[in-house]
Amino acid sequence: MGNEDLLKRISVTVTKCQKCRLARTRTKAVPGEGNPKAQVIFIGEGPGFNEDQQGRPFVGAAGQLLGELLSIIKMQRSDVWIGNVVKCRPPENREPMVDEVRACTPYLDDQIKAIKPKVIIPLGKHALEHFIKEGKISRDHGVARAFGNYIIYPVYHPAAALRSTSVKRVLEGDFKKIPEILKKDQRDFKAATSVKKGPESQMSLI
Repeated sequence: MGNEDLLKRISVTVTKCQKCRLARTRTKAVPGEGNPKAQVIFIGEGPGFNEDQQGRPFVGAAGQLLGELLSIIKMQRSDVWIGNVVKCRPPENREPMVDEVRACTPYLDDQIKAIKPKVIIPLGKHALEHFIKEGKISRDHGVARAFGNYIIYPVYHPAAALRSTSVKRVLEGDFKKIPEILKKDQRDFKAATSVKKGPESQMSLI
């Protein structure tokens, strides 16, 4: 089974998932989408209103900005893969609860294993903390680290950039570093500290 088929299989499972309370309030689950062989994947915290309606990640204003940022580095959404830590929208856009994140974690881990990206880019505080236990986006943004078999490169969430022109400038600067990071090897970077278990060590659903 190829990675594209594996991703489709995970997506079907996600759309039928009833493992946590978010299944009762969602309109549509949002498994994630993009290039099944992407070198770069972007991970947000969870779907918002527009994503919940369409079943696709980053389709609102933050998604539009993400597309603009990708164009700065001569990339398109079709070149990357985009997903979230949790696959269903928390009511009123509240933060996901611990058990909700735990229920979704195997899906994300299996997606990462299927894609085998070179660089994982957490978008914002909550996505960063999913990978690095004591990560702080204000401190760690724009700094690439070795993360298991991958490179982890956290940046601010596009939604934060929509609220602050200074954050937007920082985010644009961090994006411009991505092409250079892709040219390097994972061994060229210091290891991330306080790392949670990586996808290769989690229980698989596929």
